[in-house]
Amino acid sequence: MSPARNTQHFLDALHALLGAGHVLQRDEDLAPWTRDWRGRYQGRALALAAPADTAQVAEVVQLCAAHDIAIVPQGGNTGLVGGATPDSGGSQLLLSLRRLRRIRDISVADGVIVAEAGCILQEVQQAAAGHGMLFPLSLAAEGSATIGGVLSTNAGGTAVLRYGNARALCLGLEVVTPRGEVWNGLSSLRKDNTGYDLRDLFIGAEGTLGLITAASLQLFARPAAQRTALAQLAHVRDAVRLFERARGALGAGLTGFELMSAHSLRLVRQHFPQLMRGFGIEAPWCVLLELSDNEGEEHAQQRLEHVLGGALESGLLRDAAVAQSVAQAQAMWALREHIPLAQASEGLNIKHDIAVPISRMAAFVESTAELVLQALPGARLIVFGHLGDGNLHYNVQAPAGADGAQFLAHHQEACNRIVHDAAAACGGSFSAEHGIGQLKTPELLRYKSPVALDMMRAVKAALDPRGLFNPGKLLPRQPPAPRD
Repeated sequence: MSPARNTQHFLDALHALLGAGHVLQRDEDLAPWTRDWRGRYQGRALALAAPADTAQVAEVVQLCAAHDIAIVPQGGNTGLVGGATPDSGGSQLLLSLRRLRRIRDISVADGVIVAEAGCILQEVQQAAAGHGMLFPLSLAAEGSATIGGVLSTNAGGTAVLRYGNARALCLGLEVVTPRGEVWNGLSSLRKDNTGYDLRDLFIGAEGTLGLITAASLQLFARPAAQRTALAQLAHVRDAVRLFERARGALGAGLTGFELMSAHSLRLVRQHFPQLMRGFGIEAPWCVLLELSDNEGEEHAQQRLEHVLGGALESGLLRDAAVAQSVAQAQAMWALREHIPLAQASEGLNIKHDIAVPISRMAAFVESTAELVLQALPGARLIVFGHLGDGNLHYNVQAPAGADGAQFLAHHQEACNRIVHDAAAACGGSFSAEHGIGQLKTPELLRYKSPVALDMMRAVKAALDPRGLFNPGKLLPRQPPAPRD
């Protein structure tokens, strides 16, 4: 059978399986799904398939295996490294899990919610809240990111300091394997030492080993009170010292500790001026702190004021303010959450999602800034992120008035070398929470040890020997193994 006839036979079978309304083929229908959120990658797809449930996902995978069709899984398409974008060949199937959107179960006694992969993160948060519980994973794209996506990239967010990243919040998975088999690993157990931890193979694997279709996720008791504060500081080293104080005084109650540079907030002021009203921010750095307290509002207020008051008296802070209402707290968080949006409005930029030990954070920021500005005079350093867990978004914006696309094209490789080499020299990582996708595969080859790469390739070859699951992502593409 010719390739064209084979492809048409596959498409006919796909339509018969899912129904015409759930298979898209026209370019205009595929357009929203073949371009990544940042606008860096534009691919072509053979079609987009949207199965209704896990059984249909398995049948689609079996159909793809029978016709040698590669699959690119996609959730909310909010990724930052091109991990859910097809290549330019037009022969890959986009498999959307957006219809798998049921909350299957919530158990307050077990502290577990079972959600399908297409559930929006915010929907899971709201479902938990409806039962008086908390699902703490929170990030800027929570209104569009899906559970399958955040697990496939092992997303972090603003509460990692207290609750951990997506992997730490997941107890079990349901996965469709490259053979089209369904592994039911959903569990509400905290302890289960019965062999290899298969769950963790798929979390952070970016759809290269299997398709997550549902997950058992941990829930927590909702705190009696939350307090948010905004502190202004002169140096990153002061922010690290404040973190040490806050962690020592507040313990597990410290659920957020975000760092923001003055350059970051200037961009927010430029593109979202209404958000800056009422904030007289003049210092080079700001920190956003969040305290969750199990006793009450007054107790939370006193604890946070005690930490900040002592820091002010010692000269560690230039200024600090504790939100006096939910609206004020939301306004403070809006500053942090709109930094990526302000950058997008300003134009293309060079993004870095690095992690370094907190003890070396100040030295990294200061020395790397000097190196970047020597190489790229006039560049604007947009540095912000989760200082409490050592993860910074160390982004480099083109000089004011310069063309962002040209800046990216001409300087990204050199800039990556500076920033990633500096992170590695500090014992850090070039990817903390965004994943590898297609953007960072060269960096993986550069910084990952040969032994680690060999083990990763062995896992890929064992589970997906024909290389049909998200080819070219996470690991560089390799020739597929011959069919039996």
